[in-house]
Amino acid sequence: MDRRSPHPYLVGLVGTGVGPSLTPALHMAEARAQGLDYVYRTIDLDDLRVAPTRIGEVLAWARAMGYDALNITHPCKQLVLEHLDEVDPVAATLGAVNTVVFDRETGRRSGFNTDTTGFAHGFREGLPGAAVDSVVLVGAGGAGTAVADALLRLGTGHLTIVDLDVERAGALARDLAARHPLAQLDASSFDKLSVLLPDSDGVVHATPTGMAAHPGLPFPADLLGPRLWVADIVYRPLDTALLKAARAAGCRTLDGGHMAVYQATDAFALITGITPDARRMSTHFRSLVAERPEQP
Repeated sequence: MDRRSPHPYLVGLVGTGVGPSLTPALHMAEARAQGLDYVYRTIDLDDLRVAPTRIGEVLAWARAMGYDALNITHPCKQLVLEHLDEVDPVAATLGAVNTVVFDRETGRRSGFNTDTTGFAHGFREGLPGAAVDSVVLVGAGGAGTAVADALLRLGTGHLTIVDLDVERAGALARDLAARHPLAQLDASSFDKLSVLLPDSDGVVHATPTGMAAHPGLPFPADLLGPRLWVADIVYRPLDTALLKAARAAGCRTLDGGHMAVYQATDAFALITGITPDARRMSTHFRSLVAERPEQP
């Protein structure tokens, strides 16, 4: 339902080191285009000297100050769960929330996860028709968890999770298997990629490698081949070393901007009740990345 109204929106991003985030500018530009009075602020716990474990107090403060919603990022996505009145089923199964919406009348706190829905939407848009029967996911952290759930909801039948910490990859595989009993879930190590990738439809990279502060490739480029699609969730820069190598090898590619934009569009819709213009937000996001490249 379209909740467009004179009500001014106040939204925040809570986490550590959130100052450079592009999310406030992205949300506010779309709000202006929609004719909304919408202010989006960063709430950096490091700057405020507030421990992440006090996220429950932060929610109370935000509601008392008139916030309509909060986006939640590292390291509070799991910590926030116990402080919510209700959690969307997708977020509950993931055990992580990145969007909290306050009910204007009752103040009830509802939690959602638009990281996983954002990846799914971005994948459908950027790699239409791509086979997902067998996929390798590199990275078993928080982002990898959201991506893994999205891939399984997209129809992946065999998902292999690769991580430097094989025990962490195994724990995620077991958790996913319990929730997706029809899929085959495996955990593996980086040295097995030379065997895994030739038999896979695609690979998703979900580690910090490739960011400006962590340059380089997550695995050797000679493991890539033209039958493989390659998705990267890193978006600063958008054109990572992995994606360049993948295109040179003849792979279809998906950059991290798709997930970043669609997690924002999904959050915007939850907060306002208005479906934003995803194409417009994507164009603006890509211009922001070009204007504000992350420095190593």
